[in-house]
Parts: sequence; C-alpha cells; structure tokens
Amino acid sequence: MSDGDGAPGRLSGRLVALGVTGSIAAYKAVELLRLLTAEGADVVVLLSASASRFVGALSFAALSRHPVETDVLELQADGRIGHIVVADSADAIVVAPATAHWLGAMANGLAADVVTAACLATSSPVVVAPAMDGDMWTHPATQANVARLRDAFAYAIVEPDTGSLASGQSGVGRLAELPRIVDAVVAAVAGRPIRQPDAGARPPLAIAPVREEDLGGRHVVVTAGGTREPIDPVRFIGNRSSGRMGVALAEAALGRGASVTLIAADVSVALPVDRARVVRVETADELRSALLETLFGSPPAPPVARFDALVMAAAVADFTPRAPAAGKLSRGEGLSLELRPTPDILAEVSRIARGAGGPGSPGDGVIPRPVLVGFAAETGSLDRAPDKLRRKGLDLLVANDVTEAGSGFGSDTNRVVILDAEGGREALPLLSKRAAADRILDRVAAALDARDAAGQTAAMQERNA
Repeated sequence: MSDGDGAPGRLSGRLVALGVTGSIAAYKAVELLRLLTAEGADVVVLLSASASRFVGALSFAALSRHPVETDVLELQADGRIGHIVVADSADAIVVAPATAHWLGAMANGLAADVVTAACLATSSPVVVAPAMDGDMWTHPATQANVARLRDAFAYAIVEPDTGSLASGQSGVGRLAELPRIVDAVVAAVAGRPIRQPDAGARPPLAIAPVREEDLGGRHVVVTAGGTREPIDPVRFIGNRSSGRMGVALAEAALGRGASVTLIAADVSVALPVDRARVVRVETADELRSALLETLFGSPPAPPVARFDALVMAAAVADFTPRAPAAGKLSRGEGLSLELRPTPDILAEVSRIARGAGGPGSPGDGVIPRPVLVGFAAETGSLDRAPDKLRRKGLDLLVANDVTEAGSGFGSDTNRVVILDAEGGREALPLLSKRAAADRILDRVAAALDARDAAGQTAAMQERNA
C-alpha cells in the first residue's frame, strides 16, 4: 500500500498487531487501524473482552481482513494458537488504548487476555498508548506500572494528552493523537528487517466475504488429506498432504449453502464435523470404497448420482504394499517392499458417471451429470496437467507446483492453475487456500448452473417436439 502521493508507506510490508483494551477511547482504534494500513501495514487486531463492549470485532475484521483475536484459548482453523502466531510474526504490537487495568496486568505479567498474552510471548517492540481518567493516570500505582513497562520492558510509551475526558472533567489522560501513535510505531520498527515476510506464517486472512448461496440445494463431495498405506501395524507409506486445501473447499461449499460430505484421510487441521457429514478413511482402498458408496450407492444396484459435484483434493497414494506384515517388522540390514498400484479412483468415478464402464454403469452415465474436479500436485512444471484432465475425463483440473514457496503442502496459501475440458486455463495469483477454494467453487457453481439450464432447454424442446 502507499500514501496519498503514491509513495510507499512507512510501514510497507510490516505486520502490526493492534491491541485494544476496555477504554471508551476504543472507538478511536478503528481510525488508528485505518491510519496504520494507509502507511502500508498489514494489521491484525487483538481485542480484550472489555474492549468488545465498546466496539465490535466485526468492524476490525472488515477493515483488517484478518480474524480478530479475542480469546487466549482460541485456535485458528489450522490448529495454531492465534495470539502466539501474532506474537511470533508481528513486527510491532501497539496497545491503544491501554487502560490502567491493562497497564497493571502487563507490568506484573498477568496474561488474562489476548493483548497481554501476545505481549508476553513476543520479542518484537511494543508501543503503549494509555487512556484513562486524569486521577487514574496520575495515581502512583499507574505511574509505577508505566515506569516498569518503559524501563524494565523497554516499551515505548505514548503518553496521553490533556483535554476533555469521559468523566466530563478536563485533564491529562486523553488518548494521544493518532498520528503521534503511528509515528511511534514507525520509530519502533525503524532499522529492523521485516520479521516474517512469509504470508503463510502470519495470521490467516479472514474468511472470504460472504457469498450468495449459489450452491444451495447441491450436494458437494470433497476428499481431503493424504492416505496412509500400511507396511506393518506400525509403519506406513504416506505423503506430505495436510488436508488444508480440501478442508478449505469443504468450508467454502458450506458457506455457499451446499450439503457437504467430506471424506478425510490423514489431515492436520480441524474438520467441520458439526456442519458436514465427515467420513474418515486411512488407505486408498478405504477411500475408494467410501467414495463410490457416497457417490453412487451400494452395488449391485445400478449407480444413481447422489451428488452434484466431486472435488477430489485428497492426495491418494499411487502405490501400496502388496502384502502388509501382520506383525511389526524387526530392524534388519534393509527392507524390500513389493508395491502394487492403487486404483485411479477419480478416473473410475468419471467412467461410471460418464457411462464408460464400471459395474452396472448405464450406457449414458448417471443423470444429471455431476461436475468432476481433480487436483494435480506437480513439481517444477505443469506440462502434464492437460493430459491428466483428458485422461481422467474431468470438467476441471486444479494444478499447482508444490515446490513453489507458499504453494506447497502444509502452507496456508496456494497458487493454482485451473484447467477446463474446453482447453481453458486460468492462472490464479497466490491466495489463501480459502480464497482459492472459492475461486474453484465459482467455476463449479457456474458449471452446475449451465448443466441445469441445458437440461431445462432440452426438456422444453422435447415437450414441444
């Protein structure tokens, strides 16, 4: 970002944590956030419980584009502790307004709220702008706490101004003018390198803006995570998939009104078990069985489409041990494994859905025809992706280079290319996985709408024939 004349802001590229505590001046923190972002800062907000009684988290989330941290026990969607992520990645923490209560708690290390906890956990500079009644500010206890923060903790104190106070009196205690607080933040980070330039290590972006429920009434099936293929009861062959992309797709589909079945192998993120039907599997064979039953029902009955779209984001092993050992193998000089290929599950689903094979598969496939989306994790080049799309008979293929920074397994971001059956290619910029999920589902929703429109047109033509 930049200031009004187009020059880079003084906080360009910086992550600034804005701690807001329970003063009536909390409403000014919204404007402070705007000023910090105008200087180029990426701002994440920490809100104490008492502060939320003066100003709501929604205002801060909308302006910062980050979820607001309000609870020391709260975990982020990927399982990380919110205030610790802030503490580990912020270039500076600014507490404005800081109440007398907060000054006392901080001076004595009492981490009862996210603001204090983040300050205790960080090694970044801390800027404190107190605001309170004049007699509270001048009380020896408050002055002692401020002195300790300044002298023992090396916090930068932006002392309050003199003016009208909430009590109706006039005196010292008024929150400092906001540009002065911004200047103090700029001074605190001057000469320091950007602490955490990797977006994936910073606090995640807020959940994507609420979209219309364009998948309302649809059944979307998503697979996520990596399969584990057993060598013996203790060891397995696995992969680096965390399941983040698949879970983001499930969350995005739920947010757009879909009924979601999530078939999850090994994942390292929380699953939406309270809002989606979640089926846990471990191996490729288990995933295949669960997926075919979910999509088409149990054999030997002819398959019937029980879904509108399948998004196959799981990382399915290509090979599995032919004969897993019944007991734990002992350590030896070496170990030789005989592997067999696992079924190409997505290609099999496509053959059944399109009517090109599979037990009981009708000649014309299932009606209405579902939308099939595959994923291709490549290394160094996406040249093989178009052939995968064609071979598997897919509507869309989402390809990414997992060796690219911020786009590999386990990251919170992804840079993907969406290929379609008509030869189209859409390269997306580096996005959060939730934002990438919504861009993928934009294409799925459009394809389903086009499918239904074509079906209605064909039905009308048949009736008029």
